[in-house]
Amino acid sequence: MAMVAPTTYGSSPALILTKPARSLAAVAAASASSESVPACQVNVHPLVLLSVLDHHTRRQEGAGRVIGTLLGKRNGDTVEITNSFAVPHAERGDEVAIGKDFNRQMLSLHLRANPRETVVGWYATALPDEATGESHCIADTSSLIHEFYAGECDDDPIHLVVDTALKADAIALRAYKSTPVVIKGEPLANMFHEIRLSVRSSEAERICVDRMIGATDSPDGADPTQDEGEALRVSMEKLLAMLETCSEYVDKVVDGSVPADDALGMDISECLSSIPRIRPEAFDKMFNDSLQDLLMVTYLSNITKTQLTIAEKLNESLGK
Repeated sequence: MAMVAPTTYGSSPALILTKPARSLAAVAAASASSESVPACQVNVHPLVLLSVLDHHTRRQEGAGRVIGTLLGKRNGDTVEITNSFAVPHAERGDEVAIGKDFNRQMLSLHLRANPRETVVGWYATALPDEATGESHCIADTSSLIHEFYAGECDDDPIHLVVDTALKADAIALRAYKSTPVVIKGEPLANMFHEIRLSVRSSEAERICVDRMIGATDSPDGADPTQDEGEALRVSMEKLLAMLETCSEYVDKVVDGSVPADDALGMDISECLSSIPRIRPEAFDKMFNDSLQDLLMVTYLSNITKTQLTIAEKLNESLGK
């Protein structure tokens, strides 16, 4: 739990937020008067974590941490974080500069492809302490950035912190909500409360993550793309089996051998209605085009691997 003093922000393209001098001792004494945070469950998808790690890897030299915008959906007390994008910022002492226009332009472009997603908060990587080697999840300037995103969200923003120190070969994740500390009606500081967090993945994300893990665990010299056709065949067989099971259930309900289940019927109806109506010949063309793209990627991967192997052999020969 960390507390820093809040401030307001202007409307310049690159926001500069400044923390006024306040007594943190007074803030600590007033912590009992802060509002309680309601129960909240945050579910973050693997795509978000990969995006944050990529942003951290590509950060500018000397940058302490990186920040970005979180997108997703809210359903009551549950927040589903499904996407994110990086936002440029700079921190110097008690000041923070945020790329306000960049954030809104990126959000506008993102909503064209994902109109159902909204801004649900912001992420940051943990701030390393060079003196102790420890990582700080909440920095003094976190409150300033949090206030900016409070103006970008329809509800209280979620603050996701990703610790990239890789202690015990693991990535630590934490989620926070902030509440104001008020003394005699005057807001004095913000208090960050840790909330429940879990990593959830869709079927497509699970398949991708499994493929990445499988490629990492493959023995030296093994081609991770050589069984793409086999993976596609297994996926199609699984889909066909599910369709046959569903069709068999519907037939049994129609002939009266199995009682109808309203909830299951609604699930089947929603599933069918979500599938776009495509003519069989158009579907065949789309499938064949996608298959050709997959085969082309496999072919190019094999060529690249062969060229790298030849280059290594040539370097070894020239070195001798």
